[in-house]
Amino acid sequence: MLDYEKILEKEETLDPENWEGMKLLAHTMVNDMFDYMKNFKNEKVWTKPTDLAKSNLSKPLPMQPEEAEKVYSDFKANILPFNKGNIHPRFWSWVEGGSSPLAMMAEMLAAAMNPNVTIGDHAAMYVDAQVIDWIKEMVNFPKTASGILLSGGTMANITAIITARNAYKNNLVRQEGLRNIPKMVIYITAETHTCIQKAVEAAGLGADALQIVKFTPDFRMDVEHLKACIAKDLKIGNIPLCVVGNAGTVNTGAIDPLNEIYEICRDNKIWFHIDGAIGALAKQVPELQTQLKAIEYADSVALDLHKWMYVPYEVGCLLVKNKELHRNAFALTPAYLAKHERGLAAGPDPIANYGMELSRGFKSLKVWMSIKEHGADKFVRLMRQNIAQAFYLESLVKKEPELEMLTPVTMNIICFRFIGKNSELDLNVLNKEILMRLHEDGVAAPSFTFINNKYAIRVANTNHRSTKPDFDALVFDVLRIGRELVKISEPLELELK
Repeated sequence: MLDYEKILEKEETLDPENWEGMKLLAHTMVNDMFDYMKNFKNEKVWTKPTDLAKSNLSKPLPMQPEEAEKVYSDFKANILPFNKGNIHPRFWSWVEGGSSPLAMMAEMLAAAMNPNVTIGDHAAMYVDAQVIDWIKEMVNFPKTASGILLSGGTMANITAIITARNAYKNNLVRQEGLRNIPKMVIYITAETHTCIQKAVEAAGLGADALQIVKFTPDFRMDVEHLKACIAKDLKIGNIPLCVVGNAGTVNTGAIDPLNEIYEICRDNKIWFHIDGAIGALAKQVPELQTQLKAIEYADSVALDLHKWMYVPYEVGCLLVKNKELHRNAFALTPAYLAKHERGLAAGPDPIANYGMELSRGFKSLKVWMSIKEHGADKFVRLMRQNIAQAFYLESLVKKEPELEMLTPVTMNIICFRFIGKNSELDLNVLNKEILMRLHEDGVAAPSFTFINNKYAIRVANTNHRSTKPDFDALVFDVLRIGRELVKISEPLELELK
């Protein structure tokens, strides 16, 4: 039996015994991190974790305490030097923003407050609601729409697909499951992010529910084939549930013909979802407003603020036009979550009624503080700047006969490769080696993809720190490494080993 009297003779807490000493350490941490952010542009973009660091990060569970100063020292020795690098001006891998000093501090403030932001009458709930309203304004979504902040585009897309599924026949699936319902079909292209397949699988529809629509030579959904696919499914008794349009594909940044897709969905009463994790926020950029106009008409839109809003990881967002359908898809109120008229259990409609999470941090604070610090117009200018830089890089590539563009630039993603002067080289192997050496040398961190079976060096520019000289340097180093590799490979029968 628990001897509670003896245990409670000496009660403990996680608070420091020496608050002033902890404050001094905290000041050191803040100063170090500001210097780190300020000066990281002079360091390598990426440094491979050493064997020593990995060894130090695989030790057994510590049972006894260490001094906080020692813990921080271990962080500086074994973690900080081997960061992913996405605060560096030459980081263009995947699609990742670079944070900012005040947003970094917002994370500290949120952690100090430590609220669970899904339920209750407290300030964080109202900050969350205001941020959602601001995002709706950014993309011209109706004020009456609902929204929820999530970890990123994957969870936003999963939440959207579940909402679309549950909207069918007034939550029939939520009540009875899928056993008595014909096959539901979701229409995508092969360029659509794989999280949609995860969403379809998580929704219990199975990967076979995905209908892959052809795309045109410019990587945009072929609307004529979409019409044909829908007609075929209707004829055989399937349910055309949802079309997923891309506001910027992950591979190339191509924007699907969203206006035409919307009209097809409207005419056939199909849920129209837009995966805008790459480019939905670019609807604010004057040059893209026409192509992205249909975001206003979509039933749901997924987007990421840790991409083109440059806030620290992680925060994505889902907007749903019909708030009632969104809420009905998830709302569940057990006795212990019942809303009260007054007290902490009062307040706004619980965020848990709009998604799967009942526990969630104060992720809206960093967005709220970033927007207030810089103003929404500055983020539009930065997005426009990133797009202009993408076209600038394209112009540099086109000037070099040893480089080849693999797709036209439409937004902020550039796919190119080194071709050298010898057509007999295995260009896929060569460009893969170029990419790995760029990373290992720490000079730049683009990512990669395949375009028509050609290995592409892929630059996804959501970096507010990048400048024209950074792109000049990238082209210089691709040429330098490529030429070195070609020179090495020529005696080996033109094949890299």
